[in-house]
Amino acid sequence: MTTPARGAVAAGHAATADAAAFALREGGNAFDAVIAAHWTACVAEPVLTSPGGGGFLLAQPADRNPRLYDFFAQTPMQRRPASDIDFHPIQADFGTTCQEFHIGYGAVATPGTVRGLFNIQHELGSLPMPVLMQPAIELARNGVVVNALQAYILDVVRPIYLASPQAAQCFASPARPGQLVGEDETLHLPQLADTLQALSEEGERLFYEGEIAAQIEAACHDGGGHLTRKDLAAYQVKRREPLHLLYRGADFYTNPPPATGGLLIGFALKLLERLAPDGIAIDNPDGITLLAEIMRVTNQARLDHIATDSLDHGLLDPELLQQYRQQVMTRTRAWRGTTHISVIDRAGNLAALTTSNGEGCGHMLSDTGIMLNNMLGEEDLNPHGFHAWQENRRLTSMMAPGLLRLPDGRRLALGSGGSNRIRSAILQVILRLVDEGLPLAGCVTRPRIHFENGLLNIEGGFEAGLYAQLQQDFDNSRCWPDRNLYFGGVHVVALGEQGFDSCGDQRRGGVAFSVD
Repeated sequence: MTTPARGAVAAGHAATADAAAFALREGGNAFDAVIAAHWTACVAEPVLTSPGGGGFLLAQPADRNPRLYDFFAQTPMQRRPASDIDFHPIQADFGTTCQEFHIGYGAVATPGTVRGLFNIQHELGSLPMPVLMQPAIELARNGVVVNALQAYILDVVRPIYLASPQAAQCFASPARPGQLVGEDETLHLPQLADTLQALSEEGERLFYEGEIAAQIEAACHDGGGHLTRKDLAAYQVKRREPLHLLYRGADFYTNPPPATGGLLIGFALKLLERLAPDGIAIDNPDGITLLAEIMRVTNQARLDHIATDSLDHGLLDPELLQQYRQQVMTRTRAWRGTTHISVIDRAGNLAALTTSNGEGCGHMLSDTGIMLNNMLGEEDLNPHGFHAWQENRRLTSMMAPGLLRLPDGRRLALGSGGSNRIRSAILQVILRLVDEGLPLAGCVTRPRIHFENGLLNIEGGFEAGLYAQLQQDFDNSRCWPDRNLYFGGVHVVALGEQGFDSCGDQRRGGVAFSVD
């Protein structure tokens, strides 16, 4: 008799996915697996996530309603004068475009990752934290071979990792003096290994009240940051009821306000229900034109409501949706570091975890091997401008981990990295699942679009004639030659009558498999 698989995993790096599989094979559940995977992602995907960052877990215990764990970054309790802080811009070169980020100790918000993972383990896990942290500790100590994607990402944000001697030394190439570690070279993080070992033994208090808290306070006090031990000790994980939406018979649960990504996905889905009652196909000019217009109106709705601090569930009010529907019908046609992990186990527990460190603040924290976040230097997280944040408030986020129940009974966990492209990437995967009925792999691998600031970005892979049609229909468009991490990275797992299914998005190093 064949033993059923233990579960399925989808993540952005082989080592991350292997850590989740390790936890499942040790007898853990999906929540144990996603915790183990995240600790390991801090080693294997160091630009994208860190113990010094924050994130969200959307959890569906098999016997309970979904719940959202918000452990995203919090603004400090007090703001130092802008003239007193370490806060400066750098240029990240993506090859086809450059983007400005702000770094320094003055860009650091209160991190929530460590407290979040310990809270999740306490409430939902079944294995002890030292077991879950074992793969990450071993990988940090023994070294991880840098793959092509991680080498590219590190090169894009090179100015951040060369901003201080400690960071440059920590991520230095072992063979090329003066360069950062590159593809096929091995990155050793012994200080991070020691820190993770200490956390596994001493628990979250080490970070929020103990020696690491003291190091954060000293670094910010002396180096030009806002954080104090009071910020760290007061940090709390928020448990929220997920945003629940119905779309053409499918149930979609996602991150609720004050995060905005899930709300904006819901806004787009509700508009599409009204504007395309028979569904939408993304592989023809009419479908793409409508979808681009939906993206434009969604961006406008976000800007309209951020201006009045009213971006909440009211955005889904039927009368308001009708106003934006009229905008679509009457219109004349013419990078943040984030990673995601999805896990489902054979008991039916689902976990969708999205986390970020921004791009990092540019400084290593003493001898911990940790680079803290730069969330206060993220333009998208500070819509009213830098240094205008309200004290002691949860920052908003585009991260939108999601759970989806399809009319055929399949249950899925999914999410994406990609800053503003998170919502458009998840939206298009949902449309291909629900409206087009494609197999899971096709939903993830098919080409995407993203419309923002008047520019239609079109990913490589569509029919050749479609590009020419779209370039006629849109005044400003850019055709990308191939799949690209710009368009997000949706990692998804599913469980249905036929068993487990999974897909990791190759745009962001996706790895997915069932665990025996």
